[in-house]
Amino acid sequence: MTATRPAQPIKVYGSPISGHTHRVKLFLSLLGLPFEAVEVNLRAGEQRTPEFLQRNAFGQVPVIEDGDTTLADSNAILVYLNERYAADPARWYPRDALGAARVQRWLSVAAGPLAVGPSVARVIVLFGQTRDATEVISRSHDLLRVMERELSERPFLAGASATLADIANHTYIAHAPEGNVSLEAYPRLREWLARVEALPGFVPMAPSRIGLAA
Repeated sequence: MTATRPAQPIKVYGSPISGHTHRVKLFLSLLGLPFEAVEVNLRAGEQRTPEFLQRNAFGQVPVIEDGDTTLADSNAILVYLNERYAADPARWYPRDALGAARVQRWLSVAAGPLAVGPSVARVIVLFGQTRDATEVISRSHDLLRVMERELSERPFLAGASATLADIANHTYIAHAPEGNVSLEAYPRLREWLARVEALPGFVPMAPSRIGLAA
């Protein structure tokens, strides 16, 4: 199957410190698709301006514009890009019932335990919040222990090869130490990160400047 190409670069409205934004940029890179990054300054509140709220009423990044299509929510965007542009969509999101369910499970993890664990712990540090992060860090390690155990059974989160499950979860795990969530006790998790980062076309998210919201 020959992959289709967008008529013009896909616009990605997001922030360079947002792991949600990075997962979309990462998948675009893995697919070899052209895109234009449009920075939304979260510190200045640009995500709450009337103009941006027309793109996403929830006031969150990322949002993409692909021709006449405007789409928000990073996991929804991953699914869209896969179904619209991947040469082999089943490679990233299996077509069989069990394979699809396994990927969906980890997309739900990315929107749940990952978002309220490592992601929040990192936000507390990056934005210089004074709240006690003890509970958030504890939640993060609960998730990491589950991932460590499951990655002892297979090389990637949903099976033998990388899928959208890995793309959705990679960034905030890789950057968990920025939120004082150590990965030291999780060797299989670190090996998984290395496998994802060895995928052709992988692009990292730059380490964030602690205490600064870009």
